[in-house]
Amino acid sequence: MPKAKGKSRRHKYSYNLNRKRLYRSARRRAAPRIACSHIRHAWDPNKSVAQNLAEMGLAEDPNKAVPIPKKLLGMEEESDGQQPGKKIVRKPYVVNEMELEASLPEKKSNTLSRDLIDYVRYMIQNHGENYKEMARDEKNYYQDTPKQIKRKINVYKNFYPEEYKNFIASLKPEKMEVQ
Repeated sequence: MPKAKGKSRRHKYSYNLNRKRLYRSARRRAAPRIACSHIRHAWDPNKSVAQNLAEMGLAEDPNKAVPIPKKLLGMEEESDGQQPGKKIVRKPYVVNEMELEASLPEKKSNTLSRDLIDYVRYMIQNHGENYKEMARDEKNYYQDTPKQIKRKINVYKNFYPEEYKNFIASLKPEKMEVQ
């Protein structure tokens, strides 16, 4: 099949096109992408990044916000007895809301599949703590090794400690009836 005409031809460079102007105008239009909703709502697009962050009480450069003491660097610090000027924080609610959000406990999102829970319960119910027997069980479809099965049981213990304790407690009366 023949090639499409003009596709393999070299493209000519346009010397008359001002690429700097195109790049600068595109960059000016793009607003900064802000992930935190508290900062996004307090952001003033007419001010610079440094001015916005200073009004919120946040640091633009972490190296300047928390400087390394000169004693650690091996130089002695000469003090004139003057404190550096403090910046005025006009929007302190931003930092307060961020601290409040950070202090909330993190929601535990770890869960196991129902199949894995049923698998672990079946293995414990039929074999107890004998992992070699579990590995030879016919329900071990994925041919897990004894160590892999032990690891899955430990994961179940860590994710659902109360449910595991109740399950083990319910197994003990069954074993007494069998004997």
